[in-house]
Amino acid sequence: MRVAQIVFFFIFISFQALGQDYTSENRRAIKLYQEGEDLSMRRRYDQALEKYADAVNKDEGFLEAYKKWAQLLLNKGAVDESLQVASAGELKSSGRPKFMADFSWLITNIYLKSGDFDAAVKKFSQSQGLYSNQVKSSGSFKSMKHKIAFVEEELTKKKSINKEKLPSPLNEFYLQYFPVLTADSKRLLFTKRDGVERMKHEDIFTSTWDGENWSQPEALAQSINTVHNEGTCTISADGNILIYTSCDAPDSFGSCDLYIAYKVGGKWQEPKNMGEKVNSRYWDSQPSLSADGSILFFSSNRRGGFGGNDIYYTVRQRDNSWSDPVNVGETVNTEYDEVSPFIYFNNELLFFASNGHMGFGGMDLFNSKIVHGAFQEPVNLGYPINDHLDQLALFITAQQDYAYYTENSLKDGALDRSYLYRFAFPDEIDLGERLIVTGGKVRNEKTGEPIVATLSLVDLENDSTLYEFRSEGDSGTFMMIYPDKASSGLYVEKRGFLPRIYNVEKDSLKDIKDMEIGLKPVAPGEEFLFENVFFDFDKADLKPSSKSSLLRLKKFLDENPQVHIVIEGHTDNVGEGSYNLDLSLRRAKSVQRYLLDQGVASGRLAVEGFGDTKPLMSNDTALGRSKNRRIEIVID
Repeated sequence: MRVAQIVFFFIFISFQALGQDYTSENRRAIKLYQEGEDLSMRRRYDQALEKYADAVNKDEGFLEAYKKWAQLLLNKGAVDESLQVASAGELKSSGRPKFMADFSWLITNIYLKSGDFDAAVKKFSQSQGLYSNQVKSSGSFKSMKHKIAFVEEELTKKKSINKEKLPSPLNEFYLQYFPVLTADSKRLLFTKRDGVERMKHEDIFTSTWDGENWSQPEALAQSINTVHNEGTCTISADGNILIYTSCDAPDSFGSCDLYIAYKVGGKWQEPKNMGEKVNSRYWDSQPSLSADGSILFFSSNRRGGFGGNDIYYTVRQRDNSWSDPVNVGETVNTEYDEVSPFIYFNNELLFFASNGHMGFGGMDLFNSKIVHGAFQEPVNLGYPINDHLDQLALFITAQQDYAYYTENSLKDGALDRSYLYRFAFPDEIDLGERLIVTGGKVRNEKTGEPIVATLSLVDLENDSTLYEFRSEGDSGTFMMIYPDKASSGLYVEKRGFLPRIYNVEKDSLKDIKDMEIGLKPVAPGEEFLFENVFFDFDKADLKPSSKSSLLRLKKFLDENPQVHIVIEGHTDNVGEGSYNLDLSLRRAKSVQRYLLDQGVASGRLAVEGFGDTKPLMSNDTALGRSKNRRIEIVID
């Protein structure tokens, strides 16, 4: 249900039609009124307003003229004038129940349109006795009743929101909208437009936060901004993948298409159209990229959807191509419009704007939880995040502290200016587990040269990849996000190098601000710690949570078919030395057996057990003992 469905000039048809008698007997007033009706039919609304006003001036008791005058003012966006005229008509309608119901209904809609929700609830409640049983059984009345009940309940849950306009040098353009930030919240991108007219030029601009101020906004890059319109962009958490909308470009497949660009060596490369698999002959826009750049959500009015604009997603494949877009389904999409999707950094919450779900007015903001790949029933973000105006382009930081959005300034009911705002995100809306954003560098441990490596954060309980990032080639730098999960591993991999494997909790990665990761080239005698291989206490059986590391070791061996390895088992010093020696060997053999079952040739896999003879740390502490219980891989 949407506000637009309760059409503001809808008044119950049973009251007065043109062929019926009017409440006025003044022929001149009636003629003016009928001229106004004719002008309205021809969409000459300003002239029609004058006619209705003149009709009332000729006869102050002409209720039909009051009604149409107020309705037309409301449709034009002049809510204060509309309320003034409707209230005057209501006073004149005393003793005429049908017209009293007409004006009560109209005034309720005016309050809703103006955002005076308390007054709308009160007015609708007070006017119940005016409506006939026939009216109360109508679909429009039931819709209004449902809406008022929704608004009344949401007002009891009003959130404390302090909206603040972003300071200068931001908000200096005529229009600026659709803000997005990198995961560290230090870089802001937005679309700027030179005016409200459609032909006005759009470009992507960026500004950097230095800890105290935003820098002067500047065009993102010459390779991105062209003579065509570029806007409504999204960027990966590390700032290295950009997807944006460009309209009417020579290589487009439809009116607006999605384009992708990668940052290499600190510079944006030439963007490419995402292709006819992703783009259609229709409008494809408003992209939102998951933190690691693996899933793209966007809005499109292509055929085959549920309504006007629907939300779709596409998944990046291993070869960097994108899958066929999938409609997120009728739980989210309605017969009306769903736009401006935003997938939160944890990939578990989809935010979007809609006028097809129950809301306060126009486009409201909603979120839908993603559980086992299924989108749950959307939830309205509530008042005053949503109000009587259109809410669009929400972006919530990875730190869960602020939400950025666009707020429009209207003049005579039409868009006049737009600005970038933010507010402290309320605790009442659950964003899931805390996220930690950190960064660092990956280098060749032997030469110090930067490396383009893949960094995968994995949920060890179910072997699912939470995020996958890449370090930059010119500097080796990367940015990572860690969900506050109980069991996760970080795998840093590059073909031709030994992998680095971390246990996020055990290695306290969340406390490291600038990680320095060194990768060793594959060479005889080199070794690496084979983390995230788990055994039950005093046993050699592999636990299911070991799967992620075991599969990555299999991958490493497949990529380096000439490599032979020694699987070394180690324990702490708890227990007899001979027993520990045997336990460490049995555990190494369990890893060997898994790899054999995966098809690795037996001649490539040797095993040794060292018990407690080669500790990494002192066994005097629990941390030290946990570090000493390990599997290591040595290149033979």
